[in-house]
Amino acid sequence: MITLSTLNKYKKEGKKFSCLTCYDAMFAKMMENAAVDTILIGDSLGMVVQGHDSTLPVTIADMAYHTANVARSNKHALIMVDLPFMSYVTLEDAIANARTVMQAGAHVVKIEGGAELCDLVAKLAAAGTPTCVHLGLTPQSVNVFGGYKVQGKSDDSANKLLNDAKALVAAGAAIVLLECVPAALAKAVTAAVNVPVIGIGAGSDTDGQVLVMHDMLGVTHGRTARFVHDFLTDERNTARSVEGAFALYHQSVQEGSYPTEAHQFK
Repeated sequence: MITLSTLNKYKKEGKKFSCLTCYDAMFAKMMENAAVDTILIGDSLGMVVQGHDSTLPVTIADMAYHTANVARSNKHALIMVDLPFMSYVTLEDAIANARTVMQAGAHVVKIEGGAELCDLVAKLAAAGTPTCVHLGLTPQSVNVFGGYKVQGKSDDSANKLLNDAKALVAAGAAIVLLECVPAALAKAVTAAVNVPVIGIGAGSDTDGQVLVMHDMLGVTHGRTARFVHDFLTDERNTARSVEGAFALYHQSVQEGSYPTEAHQFK
């Protein structure tokens, strides 16, 4: 089974690892068969499963339900779970909601924000709950950003993100996730911290990569993000199957053929 110790070992060895979102038992078993390293039960389920326009309506009960579905079926991957919008504003809420998803089967909880989360990260770590901190484009703050836009493009915003990552790791964060930031910034963050860094739209130099499962299977509506690749119809997926797409994604991340320069922001 993949653990935090495994991912830390991979970082030291320079070995890339894969992550996909997942929300149910059937796909979780396929990901286990494909040897996907980590699974994220993302609040993206609000859009791809529930049909909302954003992640904001998702509740902690929703997250616990889907976490339990995945945990019952996949015994291989490290399981990370989003704490949804406004579920960790107070320390009391954060501890109670982290307990809920950890008891449902999570190994790590994911929270969005910068250095202001340091106290919370430290408290959760002391209570035995590892955190993944999500920096860059944080979907729960989409109304603050005014849309889904690349973050960290100016020197000031890039320096803030780098300093936030360092502070959060010093506070006890176990993993950093970077979304939609320039590749050079993601490379700098990855080199600056001693914990695994996962990227999505963050170039090829992070320790791991994550995609929303529906996106990498070509199940999308409207415009496809630059960093998305359809692994289901990729000619290298000789099985022409969903499980084959998962396996190809895992292999492509490990060998460094995904993401390419075309998938990154400069």
